[in-house]
Amino acid sequence: MVDETAACCVSCLSTAKAVNPQVTGVEALYASITAQFVDKREHNELLKKVLAALPTRQLNRPEGVRFMTIGSENDDLAFMHMVESVGSTIVIDDQCSGTRYFWNESKPDDDVIKAIADRYCDRPACPTKDYPNHTRFDHVLGLAKEFNARAAIFLQQKFCDPHEGDYPDLKKHLEDNGIPTLFLEFDITNPIGPFRIRIEAFLETMSDEELF
Repeated sequence: MVDETAACCVSCLSTAKAVNPQVTGVEALYASITAQFVDKREHNELLKKVLAALPTRQLNRPEGVRFMTIGSENDDLAFMHMVESVGSTIVIDDQCSGTRYFWNESKPDDDVIKAIADRYCDRPACPTKDYPNHTRFDHVLGLAKEFNARAAIFLQQKFCDPHEGDYPDLKKHLEDNGIPTLFLEFDITNPIGPFRIRIEAFLETMSDEELF
């Protein structure tokens, strides 16, 4: 059931590779978060219906700038909706509550417990488990390129030291490869208004750079 969920989530997310994606970042976050508390059989059946409907779906909204979000857990749908309301689309993420939850499937093994354990160990690394080699840096960059993300937003949960310690090097890795970044620090309640101003200013900066 978990592998089927992972396969469905990946298939749903893969539609975001296209120009003018048929799934928004808010919808992708809904799919990932609900998979974590809805019965897997029920969730999988609903995801299959979504996948069947996607080929003919038309969102009728401008794509804008294609963003990637990076961070730990994030279920702030109001923030994600705000980002996509000011001229952008979140096409991919590297977050505990997003792709890192469902990205890989387990490998067939007679020992089911071992297969489950291996899947957890092989998942895209969280900063707490990414030492000393920093394997996630190239994984994050690969996702950004695969989904044609033009910029990345770091969503830093306050007091999440592993992500904060990881940030300077990952920021440099992305920017050295042509992907500008924006850093936002989250807390229990998030200032949507000030964040909106910073997102809009970031978009304006990117537009100005394209003129030269």
